Order: sequence, then C-alpha cells, then structure tokens
Amino acid sequence: MLNQPEMLEKARTEIDSVVGNNTTLLQESHILQLPYIIACAREALRLHPVTAFNVPHVSTSDSTVAGYFIPKGSNVLLSRVGLGRNHTVWDQPLRFNPDRHLDEKHCDLGETDLRFISFTTGRRGCIRVELGTNMTVMLLGRLLQGFTWKIPHGMEKIDLSTEEGNSMFKVVPLCAHAVPLSKYLFTYNKLNFYT
Repeated sequence: MLNQPEMLEKARTEIDSVVGNNTTLLQESHILQLPYIIACAREALRLHPVTAFNVPHVSTSDSTVAGYFIPKGSNVLLSRVGLGRNHTVWDQPLRFNPDRHLDEKHCDLGETDLRFISFTTGRRGCIRVELGTNMTVMLLGRLLQGFTWKIPHGMEKIDLSTEEGNSMFKVVPLCAHAVPLSKYLFTYNKLNFYT
C-alpha cells in the first residue's frame, strides 16, 4: 500500500468515515462496515500467505482434480503461493489490487473457492476464521488509523521481490517509516502500544 499511496488514503478515508475522525480507535463492531480494509487484508494474504503450503492431506479415494488423477492414499499439498498467484485465476496476479475483492462482498478473510488459502478450507478448515479475521482487520485498521506511513528516506519504493526459489522470504528486509498521529498518543500509551 505504501507503493500505491492512493490505496493507503482510500483505506484511511474508509476508517474515518466509519469510526470518525476523533480519538476513538477502530473496534470489532466496525469491521463489517469496512469492506475496503477487508479487501486489503484478503489481497495481502493472497499475495503473501503466512506459509508456503497448506497442511498435508491424504486422499481417501481415487479422485480427479483439474484433470489430474490423484490415487487413493496420496499425500496432497496445496501451494498457497501457487494458488494466490495463479495467472489463470487472477488478472495481473503479482499486482496488489484490493478492488478485485470488493465485488465479492466478503465479510471475512475465508476463501471457499480455493483461489487462495488464508485460514485453510473445507470440512477440516480453521473453525476460528471469524476470530482471525477480526484480529487481522483490527490490527491493519489500527495501524492505518494511528500512524502516518511513509517510505523511508532514500528509498523510491518498498521492494517486495522474493528470494529465488523461495517465495516466502524477501530479498530486502521490509522497512517503513511510521509516525504516530498525536491524537492517538494517549490512547496508545494507555494500551502500551507506543513506546
């Protein structure tokens, strides 16, 4: 979002319109009214999943998936990175574009169509998708709400390239300049978030 400041501004504007432009911090009750923030979190998980592969599963019967035969007893691993960056599913798959999720009107970070994996899926998927969604959206929202974010001096943009053959590790460590907004200093001091 730092590389595309208009997205950062759009997210902050949405938060201000829902929560208000005062010292009130985003609360869980605001989340359903923040579709753009949810879309930003979904897009971040699509492009940068928390782990490269899903937990292994075993096929309980012979199956054919997308034209591939999977014999009974096979170990099945899903590439989270491969799903989220699949060019046959996503238009411009390497571009961060939260707008692609807005028409879907998701109220959480779960993905039932396996276009990407956030909290696993299926019958044995994570039962706490709602909790994970609330925590992720509140953290992202409060970071956007309480700080002014800038690319550090001397850098043109945030480099998101990953190591060759390893999609989970960035070549250049992530650095961003965050300046707390003065109206939230008391609130963050009270919550021990600001030192």
